[in-house]
Amino acid sequence: MSHGSYGYQTSPTVVPYDGFDARADAETLRKAMKGFGTDEKAIIHVLANRNNLQRQEIASQFKTLYGKDLIKDLKSELSGNMEKLVLALMMPLPQFYAKELHDALSGLGTDETVLIEVLCTMSNHEISIIKQAYEAMFRKTLEDDLMSDTSGNFKRLMVSLCCANRDESFNVDQSAAMEDARQLLQAGELRFGTDESTFNAILVQRNMAQLQQIFKEYHNITGHDIDEAIENEFSGDIKKGLLAIVKCVKNRPGFFAEQLYKSMKGLGTDDNRLIRLVVTRCEVDMGEIKNAFVQCYKESLEDFISGDCSGHYKKCLLALIQS
Repeated sequence: MSHGSYGYQTSPTVVPYDGFDARADAETLRKAMKGFGTDEKAIIHVLANRNNLQRQEIASQFKTLYGKDLIKDLKSELSGNMEKLVLALMMPLPQFYAKELHDALSGLGTDETVLIEVLCTMSNHEISIIKQAYEAMFRKTLEDDLMSDTSGNFKRLMVSLCCANRDESFNVDQSAAMEDARQLLQAGELRFGTDESTFNAILVQRNMAQLQQIFKEYHNITGHDIDEAIENEFSGDIKKGLLAIVKCVKNRPGFFAEQLYKSMKGLGTDDNRLIRLVVTRCEVDMGEIKNAFVQCYKESLEDFISGDCSGHYKKCLLALIQS
């Protein structure tokens, strides 16, 4: 068990491998890719059972032993979703997040789900590290790209979150919570037209425990949940962003379970999203997410993935989410 960034217990499904030997792993991978055909099973066996830092070590050992770039070799041996998944596993996490955000912001239209999934759920420290990686990789700041690629209230929410200035204490002040709950009510349901800036200021700055208290007080005053108010008062991306923050405060694993469900249900699978969620959560709280998934959808995440994906890609995903 480890503590997540918000202080509650989490159970990752990928943990540092006990008898780790980077050299032996590099040799196994080299053997798996040499000659005719690729031994995907061996690749999965190594990469899905090592954590991100260990994979970085394997890559550097591989270069030392063979004078070759492990990632280039994997790229030339694999294809399709399996290739995407393995390359995601090989990237240091801050760089992976930065790349996902950059992909979401460049190209035609902006992929708001990625921005929401990352910026609405990360701690200050995580956001700061991702921002550094972003700037190093793309020679532009994440904030500048958010400014130029998003608009309106959603843009303000994203830029505010990007500042990474949330209070991260666990202090709860009940009278302040009542005051904030009243402010939210005044800014939303009790007026004609919504004052988004109040929602923005409160949801971006208060600590998680304080937000839980604010939502409780809101329910006490109005008789319904804050989510309901946001559903009615907002629309479009800003609504999705605010709801994501609320869901994360109330039940973080539940939020990610829902994202996983959405990546697979309906016509065709959003594999980029599925890969991102599995790769980024397996070292954090995949144990809790799997429990939340069963509770919500009455089917295990394993079964859901098995019904939706195939081949080595499926095997690798399953290896990552099984502790």
